Amino acid sequence: MKSGKLTEVVTTPTIADGIAVSKPGRIPFELIKKHVDKVVTVSENEIAKAILVLLERAKQVVEPAGAVGVAALIAGKLKLKGKTVVILSGGNMDPLLLQRVVRHGLAAAERYTTISVMLPDRPGQLALTAEVIAKANANVVEVLHTRHGLGLKISEVELNLSVETSGHEHTLEVLKALKQAGLKPRIIEAAKTNPRSV
Repeated sequence: MKSGKLTEVVTTPTIADGIAVSKPGRIPFELIKKHVDKVVTVSENEIAKAILVLLERAKQVVEPAGAVGVAALIAGKLKLKGKTVVILSGGNMDPLLLQRVVRHGLAAAERYTTISVMLPDRPGQLALTAEVIAKANANVVEVLHTRHGLGLKISEVELNLSVETSGHEHTLEVLKALKQAGLKPRIIEAAKTNPRSV
């Protein structure tokens, strides 16, 4: 778009493979030049969040490439005036990809968080941690309890908990409750993803 001529770019792996083209065709490019005012990019996380919103609120299964317009709206990347329409296209998503995208979307919306807690290696610590999380109205989905991680002292264990929360504020409440119980939690960061064009 910037050069005004057909240009080939290097593509990277993406969940939105339907729009991951290295070079548009001549006719589509001419139509885009004539009719498209602006192109914005969205990240994999933003696409996953959009798919999740479409599933939950609109009851629509939309493939990642077809959800990028909604992703741009949710992410606030477009300044709109008046009524706005986003075209949803394609439902080409196998169940395993859908499962991964939903989990990724929940994590991106901070409704599914992995928390690491270092604990002294003595009985009752796992129960204490689970009780604190339950009292904070969060739900533990998965637990990894290990004595064999790199950097662990001989007298400690690492507890990784995948926890369902209602969002960012609730996640902060869970972390605060764990700290008030004398524990040292930290959120395990999700990997950064590349932005995608819309």
